[in-house]
Amino acid sequence: MNLSLYSVNAFVILDTDGHRVLAKYYRPKGQQYLGGPEFNRGLHSLKEQRAFEKGLFQKTKKAGGEIILYDGHLAVYKHSLDLIFYMIGGPAENELMLHSALSAFSDAVHMLLRNQVEKRGVLENLDLVVLCLDETIDDGIIVETDSTTIASRVSRPKADSTEIVINEQTLMNAYQTMKEKMQQRIGQL
Repeated sequence: MNLSLYSVNAFVILDTDGHRVLAKYYRPKGQQYLGGPEFNRGLHSLKEQRAFEKGLFQKTKKAGGEIILYDGHLAVYKHSLDLIFYMIGGPAENELMLHSALSAFSDAVHMLLRNQVEKRGVLENLDLVVLCLDETIDDGIIVETDSTTIASRVSRPKADSTEIVINEQTLMNAYQTMKEKMQQRIGQL
């Protein structure tokens, strides 16, 4: 039984050709093999990660499933137009928790990108997507599973309603006020 909070080994977004759009692999700080020697087995080097992603894509490229046990890792995935989102955990991990985190992340990204979740939209708004991921998972620990909360923490702040409008009229008013003040000061000398 794994009583550790570290439940996510990796998060990956692949396009419909199997190419990496975003990938984040987690390693617990201070303990290289937390969760036993199987934690992140085969996912340490870039070459291993690419091979894992290629094989995972081959198994999941057709829509229809949501969960697969591949190469000793539990993968929960979700298709979205021309992208596939993957949440990778250990083989004994709670798949419902991984699925809940993946759904929250996916729904938050849909909210932020106004349902335009495709490769181009994700790449153009990569900052928001990565912030969404960081609000959902922190170093392999699932910290939030509510999509509305995630989206509200990530969304850009709205413009202040007391915003100063600078136009030609306000510039002329400022110039006139400055001119009058200067004339008063010169007149006092």
